[in-house]
Amino acid sequence: MASPGLLTAQSARIKQARRLATRAFRRKTGRFLVEGPQAVREALEHRELVVEVYAEPGIETRHRDLHDLAGVAGVPWLGVDRAAIEALSETVTSQGVVAVCTLVSVPLGPPGKLIAAGVQVRDPGNVGTLIRTADAAGADAVVLSAESVDPHNPKAVRASVGSIFHVPITTDVDIVTAVQAWREQGLQVLAADGYGATDLDTCIDDGTLAKPTVWLFGNEAHGLPDGINAVVDHSVKVPIYGRAESLNLATAAAICLYASAREQRR
Repeated sequence: MASPGLLTAQSARIKQARRLATRAFRRKTGRFLVEGPQAVREALEHRELVVEVYAEPGIETRHRDLHDLAGVAGVPWLGVDRAAIEALSETVTSQGVVAVCTLVSVPLGPPGKLIAAGVQVRDPGNVGTLIRTADAAGADAVVLSAESVDPHNPKAVRASVGSIFHVPITTDVDIVTAVQAWREQGLQVLAADGYGATDLDTCIDDGTLAKPTVWLFGNEAHGLPDGINAVVDHSVKVPIYGRAESLNLATAAAICLYASAREQRR
């Protein structure tokens, strides 16, 4: 039996929030779920984005700062039983707290010095990791093509570990049109490609990476779409010195973004 005053998995409010696991309902409502103490903490630093917090008993004691942040910001803190928090969770063992937030995607903004663009990236873990890596490397924005997974997907949000609130993210972008605009704005566009015509070491040595740059990272299985290399400045491969066949998307993105960040900060 549920404790008095706690919302249960059968509560209409919980059932409504559970539907935010689907992209269609996120788009309809303009909201998404953020799970876990660290991600909820990052969300509460942006009070305007947080609609409400659901927490099981004991969270306000174990994570007093979360409860205090919500109180200061005037964000509703709603107690739920274990079954309800598990219903809202995408993990095997829920961490006990979930926030409902408004979507963070923004229109394509003015050019910066470093932009990470995912093209037809289908794995939510990779999208979340790309956002986290771009944030860590000091990128100005993350751009995702129309064919990429929604960054508000619960797995993507979890993989971003709060970075979804740190860096501007633009979704549903026509990459070819965006590439043309970026080049007109003075940015070079580099396509990360395991079969690229040049390699990252050369781009470092000849000063290429010191320039304002957009990096394109392609689909996990198929790489970048056919024809994309015809519209970018350079197709760049990360040199492999050992016997590995290739690098996964997240690893390649980390190497490329950090190489650019280092050269731009010299």
